[in-house]
Amino acid sequence: MSHVVPEHERAWRIGTAPGIFPLLGHGIALFRQPLAFLNSLPTYGDVVEIRLGPQRAWMVCHPELVHQMLRDTRTFDKGGPQYDRLRILMGDGVVTCRHDDHRRQRRLLQPDFRLSRVADHTELMGEEAESVCREWQPGQKVDVTGATMAFTTGVISRVLFSDSLDAATAAEVRHSLAAIVRGLFVRTVVPVDALFRVPTPANRRYRRAVDRVHAIIDAVIAERRGSAPRDDLLGTLLTAAQGNGSQRAITEQEVHDHLVSLLLTGSESPSMCLASAFSLLAEHPEVERRLHAEVDAVLAGRQRPGPDDLPRLVYTRCVITETLRHSPPGWLFTRMTTRETSFAGCRLPRGATVLYSPYLLHRDPTSFADPERFLPERWLPGPAADDRQGAMFPFAAGSRKCIGDMLSMAEMTMALATIAGHWRLRHLPGPVAQPRPGATLGPRSLVMICEPRTRVPAGTSAHARSLAHGATAAPRTHEPRRAGGNGVDDA
Repeated sequence: MSHVVPEHERAWRIGTAPGIFPLLGHGIALFRQPLAFLNSLPTYGDVVEIRLGPQRAWMVCHPELVHQMLRDTRTFDKGGPQYDRLRILMGDGVVTCRHDDHRRQRRLLQPDFRLSRVADHTELMGEEAESVCREWQPGQKVDVTGATMAFTTGVISRVLFSDSLDAATAAEVRHSLAAIVRGLFVRTVVPVDALFRVPTPANRRYRRAVDRVHAIIDAVIAERRGSAPRDDLLGTLLTAAQGNGSQRAITEQEVHDHLVSLLLTGSESPSMCLASAFSLLAEHPEVERRLHAEVDAVLAGRQRPGPDDLPRLVYTRCVITETLRHSPPGWLFTRMTTRETSFAGCRLPRGATVLYSPYLLHRDPTSFADPERFLPERWLPGPAADDRQGAMFPFAAGSRKCIGDMLSMAEMTMALATIAGHWRLRHLPGPVAQPRPGATLGPRSLVMICEPRTRVPAGTSAHARSLAHGATAAPRTHEPRRAGGNGVDDA
């Protein structure tokens, strides 16, 4: 990135965020106005001290420093309030495990997420995408958030354990995951355990949802132990649990923890990204028209893309990438120092919580010109797009980068192309609701009106394409910096 210089040539700014409440710290600001609070922090420095409850923490506001932190996994390990809460839910799977165990776990799982393996899953991705929109009717109000969650849960369930979940159980998983996501964030920003032991309705919902997901996973594992081996990730784990002589067998708990981790992270984040993408497309008709033109040309009358079509869906992938920049589902992450260290000139004690926010970093105007604009053209192949990648953190970076990044990009591209090949989604009359931050960022209850599309053959004139698409309203814009006061979901 052109604006980054080596650390020894830069005088980093260290500051403290104002507005600390006794006991709660900045938890009130993070809960009530999380995006606005994040956007305010670079004013105070490149590394800004905040309070999570009574605990000190440091927010890293510059992409170069975030890269330094994420590359040094021995010093900045997975930890802090976020991962303390996630470990209660996920155990010590590949998402949450400590540095010392990560390499072994990643080596076990990585073959199931390689590009060649992702290509094997494109058929089921297309099937799941078609299934969520097959019954839509012209003019129908569609629960887009529910549809995208049904799609991503269907995909990750089949990748993890083939057809072991029937329709009713899959629906139960979706409802449980929604309840879990609603409760996770407040447990991170206000890490005071006593608050969550109170038997409030929200706390009981969260506990029931967690228990139900664990019970479903245990039932799937028990059922599969007595059946023939299958070519899915559960099959990989069950084989590893038997041991092969050269490596120690993984434990029963590790099998369980991996499945819970991958089920949760593999369904929620891509679902939120897809819902945000459809919302943004409806607000930006020129982007939508260009997307439709590419999809029509690539599909050439077919119902959905195949494995060979993914490289040709260039602009479709740009729409997904720009959505990840503009409205990243993973918007706030924590790390914990394993030793006392000097970072950007700031002395951090052992056990310090350090945070970074893709939402904040993706709005750095020195990295992204006019950062509030939704502009997929930023990512068209070329040197400029390559340079911008250094300021993008939708899947983290370094050795702890999301193991499922290629799978997620492929499934989101497949879903967007498949649904956009059949339907145009329109916002209901009135203001467009802003994305709601929780454990992830995205529209929690997005309802849109579906309109059937008439595919326009490749080579049709621009005027004819315009007539075929019909009149389109001027785009409605929202400005996240000023609209960042949306509170998070409840506990």
